[in-house]
Amino acid sequence: MMRALLIALLLALAGSAAGESVHRLSINGSIGPATAQYVADGLEDAREASATAVLLSIDTPGGLDSAMRDIVQSILDSPVPVLGYVAPSGARAASAGTYILYATHWAAMAPGTNLGAATPVRVGPGGGAVEDDGDDTEGDASTMERKRINDAVAYIRSLAELRGRNADWAEQAVRESVSLSARSALEENVINQVAPDRRAVLTAVDGQQLMDRVDAVPLDVADRRIEDRLPEWSDEFLAVITHPNVAYILLLVGLYGLIFELANPGAIVPGVIGGTSLLLGLFAIQLLPVNYAGLALILLGAAFMVGEALVPSFGALGVGGVLAFGLGSVLLFDTQGPGYELSLLLVAGVSAASLVIFMGTAWLALRAFRRRGVAGRAHMQGLTGTVTATRPQLRVRVEGERWRAVGDPSLEVGDRVRVTAVDGLTVTVEPMGQ
Repeated sequence: MMRALLIALLLALAGSAAGESVHRLSINGSIGPATAQYVADGLEDAREASATAVLLSIDTPGGLDSAMRDIVQSILDSPVPVLGYVAPSGARAASAGTYILYATHWAAMAPGTNLGAATPVRVGPGGGAVEDDGDDTEGDASTMERKRINDAVAYIRSLAELRGRNADWAEQAVRESVSLSARSALEENVINQVAPDRRAVLTAVDGQQLMDRVDAVPLDVADRRIEDRLPEWSDEFLAVITHPNVAYILLLVGLYGLIFELANPGAIVPGVIGGTSLLLGLFAIQLLPVNYAGLALILLGAAFMVGEALVPSFGALGVGGVLAFGLGSVLLFDTQGPGYELSLLLVAGVSAASLVIFMGTAWLALRAFRRRGVAGRAHMQGLTGTVTATRPQLRVRVEGERWRAVGDPSLEVGDRVRVTAVDGLTVTVEPMGQ
């Protein structure tokens, strides 16, 4: 009985301690699906633990638009106030980081930091950041790019108006890719505070009511303990495999492993590695913004390469598959953000190496096709020999073997002859120059 009471008391004390703390989450580096999952899980843990607030440290060059919107939505849905803090000195909240900082209930920056350059970026053949000035004159961005810009402007303005911050500068950051230092951002009412450290942020919001709820109470966080919530191993693993370069390599390993297994049934190891890598690659791909035309080209190229392994085509299917695979790789990812670009050097290197392999295979196959047979009638035709006897029957020696022969009656012992046909154990020969 006493043991049960003691356990209940300890649990109550632990719950009370958790409720009196401030959880700290960190966004470091490019923003992707793993970052969005980490922030969502961290905010959910803060809610379950009844944390007083969440301090979200930001240092990012930007990232994927879809992941950024997931993070913003998690912040807007959070019943726990989220305090955004761009730190340490030298950090930035660029591109997607600007939207996230605007979404937080309280925005602070450390001295020597900056934010802005929030123009949506589309990376690809001929792509790049596109500015929109609202005109329809020739040479402006395409209709689709203008839609992207206008959608981003409306999105960040809505966040600015929700938090009571400078919406005009937010629009300028999207349309013109401008940036601000920490001190300038405070003067422009883009942020709420310039804070030298985390404790200064908590002191500034102490006693303020940041949540728009009937039951909201002023925050009491000045002396609260700050608990760091680090990413789980699963979040770190997801961050690795969802990088476009890593996902692309996993696809390559999977496809080539399966091709080798089909060409050499029973090898087992290539099939196991290939199947596992292919599933991981496909899992990562479905979390990224994918152009399905590019994915279809990759699958078509893989089918051609598998066909090359199963149906000898002297390289035609293999070369066509490599070209389709390379073109699909370039088109695979529809929109990309900073840190999430697929390396064109990687695509070119892999395509070139694959092309060399299949061209080499085709050359070897053509050479083998043209090579004279090594056994049977095909092997005998064209060989040369020497006449060893003319009576009672013509006989010749070819590659150390004596054969009955049919040929020119004028042949004599010692004459050189060439085999032109084979009929059972009799060869037809013709004279060569003496």
